[in-house]
Amino acid sequence: MWAVATLTFFAIRLIPGDPAQAILGGPGSQASQEALDQVRRDYGLDQPLLTQYLAMLGRLLVGDLGTSYTLKTPVAALIGSQLGGTLLLAVLALATAWVLSLGLSLWSTGRGRVAAAIGAGAELAAAALPHFWLAGVLIAVFSTGLRWLPPVATGTPAGLVLPVITLAVPLAGFLTQVMRESLLDAMQQPFVVSARARGESTTGITLRHTVRHAALPAISLSGWALGWLLSGAVVVETIFAMPGLGRTLLQAVTLRDIPVVTGVVLLVALVYVVMTVLTDLASRIADPRLRQEGAR
Repeated sequence: MWAVATLTFFAIRLIPGDPAQAILGGPGSQASQEALDQVRRDYGLDQPLLTQYLAMLGRLLVGDLGTSYTLKTPVAALIGSQLGGTLLLAVLALATAWVLSLGLSLWSTGRGRVAAAIGAGAELAAAALPHFWLAGVLIAVFSTGLRWLPPVATGTPAGLVLPVITLAVPLAGFLTQVMRESLLDAMQQPFVVSARARGESTTGITLRHTVRHAALPAISLSGWALGWLLSGAVVVETIFAMPGLGRTLLQAVTLRDIPVVTGVVLLVALVYVVMTVLTDLASRIADPRLRQEGAR
């Protein structure tokens, strides 16, 4: 969290522009030099960069994210009002990616070279799709062409379909690459050979043994995946005009609203850390070998 706060603090100051102008309404505000000087004194922007940095760390240590330069509201309250929509989008996209990944992995494994080649090509293509390109194609096909779904978020379940698919498909490509290799490895393990020798059906072996074994690496990736989805929400929420943290972050970067940028980035980092811990716990629950190693 400290590293993220430090990188964010110095990176945003490389963006051209004056934070004092952002506080006074942007470059178009035509603020006087006296007003700019006064704002710099009030917000400590006239202090050396190291002093500003230490002051920011001091505020973060007591949980003070500051006040938005442009909206004049506490950053914590602003994040709280936008967090629900982004988390819903990310969780639905993660669940959809898991379903797509599991389905493609099971279909392409153990069905011969043609199915394996099709599965490998599909997962590579999905993983390489940029969010903005996929969103444009989905809007052109399902909104403009077929008129099945709205092109922007409408606050209804139908308005979530295209944003969720846009986020889920590239992630499903990454998860499938990991899961398919794990399935192939699981099929060669002694416990699968023993199950076949006992006369267990292929479906039973898959559901009871190989899926759980193959899911372990994908579970470990889920912490990274949720953080990746939250960052991908910047593009998706902007394209589909969705209220959320991603759109808020993009506007804050454009306007050099430093407290908002720092708060949102720190929240994403915190979610990543928490999800990494939870996925480690889930891996131990799913794999008895990890519990035994922890006990030793």
